[in-house]
Amino acid sequence: MVTMKMSAARDKLPEVVELARSEAVILERYGHPAAVLISPERYDELMTAFEDAEDVAAFDAAIAEEGPNIPWEQVKADLGWT
Repeated sequence: MVTMKMSAARDKLPEVVELARSEAVILERYGHPAAVLISPERYDELMTAFEDAEDVAAFDAAIAEEGPNIPWEQVKADLGWT
């Protein structure tokens, strides 16, 4: 990971974009992180991992719910799959 000031990144944007293909670039404004530049491939990986984590959390929440279980045969019938 590389950290640089936004003004420096602005002055050499093509090089910064190329660098972001191999590692994350943290852009700072007034000494504080303002943005992160990453490759499209890394962005896709992160979004997939995030969506998978959301699915796991939703599954865990559903399992934790109280109430009767619905038999699989009833679910299929309700969906018109039988």
